[in-house]
Amino acid sequence: MACMFRAMPVETLLPESPDSVEITASRLSVWRGEVPSMPRAHRHDDLELNFVLDGALEYLFGGSRVRIESGQIALFWAATPHRLIAKDATPSDIWWLHIPLPKVLSWGLPNRNLNELLMNQLIVVPAAAVERNLESMFKSWTSDLESCEGETIALLEAHAVTRRALQHHLQSSSDADENQTLPAATGDCMMRITTMAQFMTTHFRQNISMSDIASSAHLSPNYAMTLFRDMVGTTLGNYLTRCRVAEAQRLLITTSMTTLAIAHAAGFGSQSSFYDHFTRLCGSSPGTYRRLRSIP
Repeated sequence: MACMFRAMPVETLLPESPDSVEITASRLSVWRGEVPSMPRAHRHDDLELNFVLDGALEYLFGGSRVRIESGQIALFWAATPHRLIAKDATPSDIWWLHIPLPKVLSWGLPNRNLNELLMNQLIVVPAAAVERNLESMFKSWTSDLESCEGETIALLEAHAVTRRALQHHLQSSSDADENQTLPAATGDCMMRITTMAQFMTTHFRQNISMSDIASSAHLSPNYAMTLFRDMVGTTLGNYLTRCRVAEAQRLLITTSMTTLAIAHAAGFGSQSSFYDHFTRLCGSSPGTYRRLRSIP
């Protein structure tokens, strides 16, 4: 079996039309460096883990701005368009790790942990939450992962780090409802749920139906809707709308496109539908949102 590890950033592929989101190759990789210049958002089908040794990171993640300070780690499914925002010339020192999603799915993460990633969140926790010396671990991954055996060890360690970080986030989340638990899902069910989430994250700009989403996972529409709702805690329709609203937020604060153009670019069938969904989920109109949050 060939090793997957590469100690370098992923390569950039062709930009995705029409909104200049770059698609980058999914590849197991680890490296250390300063915050890179990122003039446009990109996405890739990996679990991404950032560990800030010095300085800070600020992301535009979907439609939200998130800051990661020194001594913190960020964890997210990178299929959501994200862009680093350069604030100043302050030096930074960051470790970066990308793990292809199929490899992450093979870990058999608990449902609630995997659901956190599928809900397009950027999760930030203190590095101390993983109860390991992360700097030493990253260093060992760059020097030891030149063999398949070393890659196996590194992935086991990354698996443990991921579980600890997600568990800490669940326990410390102020809105976590300890009395509400999601039912257990088999590996096959979770694979189908993830396939549907991937399909929506990739195709939300298009006029896709519930049947299209269900077909991506080889399920009937009724069963797909029930399975996704029961296991993820939200409906297929709500998940699809969240993807579209997050894209609209991103376009509002990073482009000068009209709201009508943004509505269509984000996948909404009409401007009225866009306004209704956006206002409900964001608490303000698209115009107000743009005025308050635009990035120069």
